[in-house]
Amino acid sequence: MGSHMSRTRSVYWQGIRAGAPFLLVVAPFGLLFGVVATEAGFSLIQAMAMSILVIAGAAQFASVQLLVDGAPVFIAVLTGLAVNLRMMMYSASLMPHIGKALIWQKVLMAYFMVDQSYGVSIEKYERAPEMPLNEKVTYFFGVISAIAPFWYGFSFIGALLGSAIPPEYALDFAIPITFIAIIAPSLRSLPHLAAAVVSVLVALALSWMPYNLWLMVAAVLAMITGAQVEKWLETRK
Repeated sequence: MGSHMSRTRSVYWQGIRAGAPFLLVVAPFGLLFGVVATEAGFSLIQAMAMSILVIAGAAQFASVQLLVDGAPVFIAVLTGLAVNLRMMMYSASLMPHIGKALIWQKVLMAYFMVDQSYGVSIEKYERAPEMPLNEKVTYFFGVISAIAPFWYGFSFIGALLGSAIPPEYALDFAIPITFIAIIAPSLRSLPHLAAAVVSVLVALALSWMPYNLWLMVAAVLAMITGAQVEKWLETRK
């Protein structure tokens, strides 16, 4: 029993250490969201409610920015949902690893499913497929334990300070760096590469579309491309 608990604690700390490097970008990411939400007219409570309930930085930015630009509310909501479509794919790819977890565990994991917790965890699971189920779940919660408090905390600080944070701090650097750090290690297969290329090309070609609608089109076409390439590879086998 003692060795089991010791092993569980060890795996949990491994998750925390694996997620810790992302704190360097989660902090400015959260600050920036707080500032943008405040400038969009959100109160402190509204900004924090969105950060806690949605806990999805990219979707929150996309929706708030559209509201700032005067887009209809349904377009802002639709864009947020489209940006988060990737969470469905994240969940599908995690199912072979954590599908037999307890219901309450899967519900919590669904809430804490963000790019960082998914990217770090799936990379670990694929490197160590022999990990027991309880260790996989523990590792996931270790990763998000390092990240979630920083997201909440720095969103709060950003919303509290608002425009007092000088724009020359250029906090928006955190957004592309976050996604590069998450996506780059996974671009090891043809389906991943194909989806990435299609998303970039479509986004550039349709950048003229209003209300960032190019984002939704690029996301859907990229997912379709990745799925079709994977299907094609399976039929070749």
